[in-house]
Amino acid sequence: MSAAAKALAGAGVNIEGTTGPMTHDGSSVGHILVEDGPTARRALEEIGIKVVAEREVVVVELQDRPGALSELLERIGPRTYDLVYLATRTRIVLGGREIADVTRILASVHDS
Repeated sequence: MSAAAKALAGAGVNIEGTTGPMTHDGSSVGHILVEDGPTARRALEEIGIKVVAEREVVVVELQDRPGALSELLERIGPRTYDLVYLATRTRIVLGGREIADVTRILASVHDS
């Protein structure tokens, strides 16, 4: 992670959140949340880190209190999301096949 952080810093890319690295079948797999995906990809690949995929996620401000995550996930309902982690400044990151539905639901809750 140190080399990745240094490469991203050198490219002017801020790391907003990260998971991993987790080892699976002899490879390390992680997720880095950045605003500028293409620049991050170039910086990582220049130092030999293979970027397997980029994915759209939704980042939601979350209150820093017990039950806040549970309430948020209940509002979303039984959606297919396969990425959930906390990022900097108490934000939750969600990703998955039905991310457009999750985004729409959260927007409607926010507008209420």
